[in-house]
Amino acid sequence: MNQPLAYRMRPENISEVVGQQHLVGEGKIIWRMVQAKRLSSMILYGPPGIGKTSIASAIAGSTKYAFRTLNAATDKKKDIEIVVEEAKMSGTVILLLDEVHRLDKPKQDFLLPHLENGRIVLIGATTENPYLSIHPAIRSRTQIFELHPLSEEDIMTALNRAVNDEEKGYGNKDISLKEEALQHFSRATNGDLRSSLNALELAIESTKPDKDGIIHIDLAVAEECVQRKAMTHDKDGDAHYDVISAFQKSIRGSDVHAALHYLARLVEAGELATISRRLMVIAYEDVGLANPGGAARAVTAVQSAERLGFPEARIPLANAVIELALSPKSNSAIEAIDRALADVRSGKIGDIPADLKDAHYSGAKELGRGKGYKYPHDYPGGVVPQQYLPDRLKHATYYTPKTTGKFEDAMARQYARLSQLTKQDKNG
Repeated sequence: MNQPLAYRMRPENISEVVGQQHLVGEGKIIWRMVQAKRLSSMILYGPPGIGKTSIASAIAGSTKYAFRTLNAATDKKKDIEIVVEEAKMSGTVILLLDEVHRLDKPKQDFLLPHLENGRIVLIGATTENPYLSIHPAIRSRTQIFELHPLSEEDIMTALNRAVNDEEKGYGNKDISLKEEALQHFSRATNGDLRSSLNALELAIESTKPDKDGIIHIDLAVAEECVQRKAMTHDKDGDAHYDVISAFQKSIRGSDVHAALHYLARLVEAGELATISRRLMVIAYEDVGLANPGGAARAVTAVQSAERLGFPEARIPLANAVIELALSPKSNSAIEAIDRALADVRSGKIGDIPADLKDAHYSGAKELGRGKGYKYPHDYPGGVVPQQYLPDRLKHATYYTPKTTGKFEDAMARQYARLSQLTKQDKNG
């Protein structure tokens, strides 16, 4: 039991993996690879502590192949050579290569032929986007799978398993884990299961049993072990979602001080994934075309925050929140697409006008495809009236511009000009 709890609780087969069901769930791609014992090298990428090592360990346990772990940044080429020699003698070896984006060229050149002949099944783990950070020679020989942050429910499942597992966890101890403490362990670590297990382990190991031998883990203990105060003591979680709702509504209502207050509560609770998702929604739903530059900057701020992590992540997030709160607001885009979706979902579709259909294939001309189409670039101002909507929807309107910002005000004027041009064409 000297090994850390997070290490002991690593899954031994694919069915024990917590979360990532889009990859390891029954019938999904990694599950199918394991069932068929037809493994291919892969890159697993996503935030820390969400199961990259666990999936590699589970694959090895399920297939009974030898499993070795190296770090691309700190281990030498000689270490990779030793793994390859083992594979030559004993058969296929699964090599988990952490920080695979830092694999240098000598190590890469040595490893590539062994990936091709199947001696080594590489499972590269990285927090970086592999399409940007990993050499094409490695990418072309691997499947790339994105892992998602674990949900609160996923983490609570893993924590309960650790408390009850008599062989690898604490099932041989009498532990009373309060629901609010369990929720705090699952929320305050921002989807990082390893951190949650570390905090649970510290709580159990540092708490003395009462006179009946029961170890009581309540919210106060959980907060001490995670070193982050709970955002809410509401055991049902309602207040958690109330804060998120208040955050969006404060930005929508242009109250910068309230917006920063609720941001601070989310930051203190470690809710980086929640903040990031909500800010991007706000940027396009509530600010939208009134300040499209601000919406784009909000996305950049979120990307910066996710790369920095807390505590520095609070800085770009605060920049984005202040700009979005003080920006003019427009929800015209979401209203427009929802009107269009309502028509499509109710069956109002219609046939595409023949002159708009694809005319780039043999026989299209005989079918009348593209006939009569007016190429806008050939006309003054790049605009020419013609029907684009199907006949049954030709009078439909979805977008109604608002004039709460300079950008959409200019779009409104252009919209009015084009509408007048189309109207003249229909009348003429």
